[in-house]
Amino acid sequence: MPEDIAGSEQMLANWNQNIQERAARYQEMATRVQGMTISERSQDGSIEILVGSNGILQNLVINESASGKRMSEVSGEIMKLLQRAQSRIPELLQEAMAETIGTQDETANVLFNEAKKNFPAPPAEEPTRTPYDRNEINFRVEDDAPPPARPTPPPPPRRRPPRDDDDDFGGESVLT
Repeated sequence: MPEDIAGSEQMLANWNQNIQERAARYQEMATRVQGMTISERSQDGSIEILVGSNGILQNLVINESASGKRMSEVSGEIMKLLQRAQSRIPELLQEAMAETIGTQDETANVLFNEAKKNFPAPPAEEPTRTPYDRNEINFRVEDDAPPPARPTPPPPPRRRPPRDDDDDFGGESVLT
């Protein structure tokens, strides 16, 4: 009997030690992931963003060189950069997992798959085209084009000048 009790105590001690080691590895992974940031910059360098490992925008810099762009272009570029940065989060999470808890861990795989679902790859970028790329003509009205001229209203009707006729009766009725 004493051997069974000693064996059970040893098994319990090993189990407790494994749980503590695993918890420490998960804590190390969480600390690493929390400190990760991802930065992206537009091709022309006019816009820069910084995203945290949770996918939240932490910093946005719009340089003076973006002042010549339309606001719709600037906002579109910001969204593209944000999606591109967020799509890199699963990769960083997988690296942190591989270095701390391992990629064979079932919980790690659930976390990684959830990150891939929440931060998918951005849509493929379409190349910027001009109407001349394929001999196309663009009939759209550009945002910066002046509005079409309004037709001028017709002048108000002219009143006839008063006449000095004897039968005018001064604008009053004949019956009064």
